[in-house]
Amino acid sequence: MFKHLKSDIPASIVVFFVALPLCLGIALASGAPLFSGLIAGIIGGIVVGSLSGSKIGVSGPAAGLAAIVLTAIGALGGYQNFLVAVVLGGVIQLVFGILKAGVIGYYFPSSVIKGMLTGIGIIIILKQIPHFFGYDPDPEGDFAFFQVDGKNTFSEIFETLNNISPGASLIAIIALSILILWDKVLSKKGKIFKLVQGPLVAVATGIIFFVLTKGNSSLAISTEHLVSVPIPEDASSFLAQFSFPNFGAITNPQIWITAFTIALVASLETLLCVEATDRIDPHKNVTPTNRELLAQGTGNIISGLIGGLPITQVIVRSSANIQSGGRSKVSAIIHGFLLLISVILIPRLLNMIPLSVLAAILFVVGYKLAKPSLFKKMYQLGWKQFVPFIVTILGIIFTDLLVGICLGLAVGIVVILLKSYQNSHFLHIEDKSNGKHKIKMTLAEEVTFFNKGAILKELDSLPRDTYLELNLLNTRYLDNDIIEILEDFSFKAKEKNIDIRLVSKRGIVENPESFVEFFEKRPKSKLSLS
Repeated sequence: MFKHLKSDIPASIVVFFVALPLCLGIALASGAPLFSGLIAGIIGGIVVGSLSGSKIGVSGPAAGLAAIVLTAIGALGGYQNFLVAVVLGGVIQLVFGILKAGVIGYYFPSSVIKGMLTGIGIIIILKQIPHFFGYDPDPEGDFAFFQVDGKNTFSEIFETLNNISPGASLIAIIALSILILWDKVLSKKGKIFKLVQGPLVAVATGIIFFVLTKGNSSLAISTEHLVSVPIPEDASSFLAQFSFPNFGAITNPQIWITAFTIALVASLETLLCVEATDRIDPHKNVTPTNRELLAQGTGNIISGLIGGLPITQVIVRSSANIQSGGRSKVSAIIHGFLLLISVILIPRLLNMIPLSVLAAILFVVGYKLAKPSLFKKMYQLGWKQFVPFIVTILGIIFTDLLVGICLGLAVGIVVILLKSYQNSHFLHIEDKSNGKHKIKMTLAEEVTFFNKGAILKELDSLPRDTYLELNLLNTRYLDNDIIEILEDFSFKAKEKNIDIRLVSKRGIVENPESFVEFFEKRPKSKLSLS
């Protein structure tokens, strides 16, 4: 577990700097106490990281749940009542894991997963543009198209043009230059540049810049453009930041509805993230999905009991971990401890970090998820891969993560049905001897009601005086709907002088009187063995 510390420690520092503003921003976007986001990040790193079977996944508060949390806190009568729903949601996730519902994670189409990663990469870049230039009315972690500040993704960017902060923009450009230089040049020059990650240098530079420009009329960075970690005065005030569930409200049906919603959405996001991170993991580890649901459920129970937001595995932190060279779950666990230690010991130092520097770090994460070359590659794979890919991306950009994925899945299902429609059979015209068209129709291995239209169309288009060989040698499953179509066709065949030769594993029969009888009763007297 500890043999990859050389890689895991630097990666955990990068993940920490990515997670810190997102934990605070998601809490703000959720209408919850700021500290609740940090609790979720700490529990997601230490507890879920320890229990999870994922080597590179990182868990914490999720942007996809922010709208649900915001609505639920008001509807349930306060944050403490909402925490009951978080705990119950964790219990329901445990049930999902016990029932082995994690198998769902293996059935997401590759094109949708790639679209999700690319869409998240693009939305990260779009959402960080205002923060990069020092315009921060929308909290970090608000990844929905319609934002909590009343604007949308693109109107916020246009609004930024009139609200550029010179100091924040300058240090962001410097930080981005450091990150690019570190990644493209210095990391190849020596081991020290791999051990000390570029994001750490960029953040340290940002803190120094903030200190040196204090009092400068043009370059000083005001507090609203900095990280804002709650600062407790003493131990008692630190402990006072924790909230506890009001279990007296457990009989409220709305709490149970919210709990199930949290469990369902958090589980779906987690399974999607697991599939995505396993796909981009250079070492191709495979995460046990049922164990992941058990780990997430445990994390949500503990998070809810001490005042934290709901937890899922999240792609932004996970991809930052992979990009930074994380090799084992230790990087996720260490990032959780870094969050815990830093909010206790150095909150004032954290509050000197410009948000624009963290935006520069997220720019790099976003670009690596949404490289232009991937668009070309997906296009070359054909429209059946490209269309669900693009729909998923556009859905994520113009709605939110879950809606975008659902749209991509819907298109993916349509493509699958279309493939099934097309691949149910094929026709082969062999010759036209003896005045009859000799046509061979071979059915696929599995033929279901999805294929009715295609087969019906082909049979109906057969000309008069045709000799049809219907080959079922490779067919393992034939839906009753298809048998009924063949039954109806046998009557029409007599009218059109079409002879039918049915070939199956049981034998060959010429002009079967009844397809239903052949497939259901299979009387041997009508079969001649091939």
